[in-house]
Amino acid sequence: MTEKMLVRALKGGKNTKIVTLSGKKITKMPSSLDKLPGLKTLNLQNNRISKVCSEISTLTQLTVLNLGNNLLEEIPEEMKYLISLKKLHLFGNKICKFASGACDGLQNLILLNLNNNELAWIPQEISRLKNLKYLSINHNQLASIPKELCFLKNLFELHLNYNQLICIPEEIKFLKKLQKLLLVRNNIEVLPKGVCRLKNLRILDIAGNIIQTFPSGFQNLKLRECYCEGNPLFLKEPVTAVQQDDVWSLQEITSRFIMNELSEKNPFVMQAITWHPLVRNIMSQRRKCAICEKYFLTIWLECVEFVPPSKKWKISRNLQLVPLQILICSYTCFNQRGPNLFGIAQV
Repeated sequence: MTEKMLVRALKGGKNTKIVTLSGKKITKMPSSLDKLPGLKTLNLQNNRISKVCSEISTLTQLTVLNLGNNLLEEIPEEMKYLISLKKLHLFGNKICKFASGACDGLQNLILLNLNNNELAWIPQEISRLKNLKYLSINHNQLASIPKELCFLKNLFELHLNYNQLICIPEEIKFLKKLQKLLLVRNNIEVLPKGVCRLKNLRILDIAGNIIQTFPSGFQNLKLRECYCEGNPLFLKEPVTAVQQDDVWSLQEITSRFIMNELSEKNPFVMQAITWHPLVRNIMSQRRKCAICEKYFLTIWLECVEFVPPSKKWKISRNLQLVPLQILICSYTCFNQRGPNLFGIAQV
């Protein structure tokens, strides 16, 4: 049956646009593909293919390639020759790596589906997929994602459910067009501040992580849906804690003085700091107190503020109040806090 379908396709020659050989128990890709240079769609899902044939490099007009549910162990280098490819389905394989150069020619790729594989890392070269809009890597073994993934400026949807992620890079703020971010069932403790800059984000699902608070500014996102079931979110249940005295190190005192002089544009300090790159680097780690709005270096006191979610959000039951992480520079400022701001007791 497979041979008959290939013969039929070959008779069409350059006019053949679609070849579908799904579920035929094929173990090797047909080498005669090089006789179909005008091919647009190639469906080979649900077979037993373990390697991509070199002849695939001749399919420079191919726009859709489906190799889902096969036995591939890597994203092969031959992919770089598919310069017209827009949709690549590689779900349900045993892929654990990208071959060197695999991303080089996929400049027109819009959709990449890598669900249900064995990927433990994503190479920095992922950033070469400049036109990628939909990226799905659910059910893999990712412990992290490279910051280069966040340079895919056209990305609309990012699916990273059921991995082993412990954090998301701050550079996620560069995904300006991102509308859907799915992070279900990972090990994420904290969302980066950069998430708050995703002005086009409409759907966020972080269910089944270990998040307790959200970054300040999270409440201003224009979400339509926000799901966070299965996270140990802080609840509005104040705990009495022993108040300590403010004791600052010499470095903290000096740093605060310099940072606040810089904020007031003191010309002497502004000129002097240009000669001290190490000091500039230290100052770049500064934080701003939520009470007095002055800068400080050490995270002196971590607090949580409870604010109601937007009425426009469709939310899970455990998000009646959004717990926001707030940083305060001293106990003096802590004593001036509002009624919805609480200190986080250190256990």
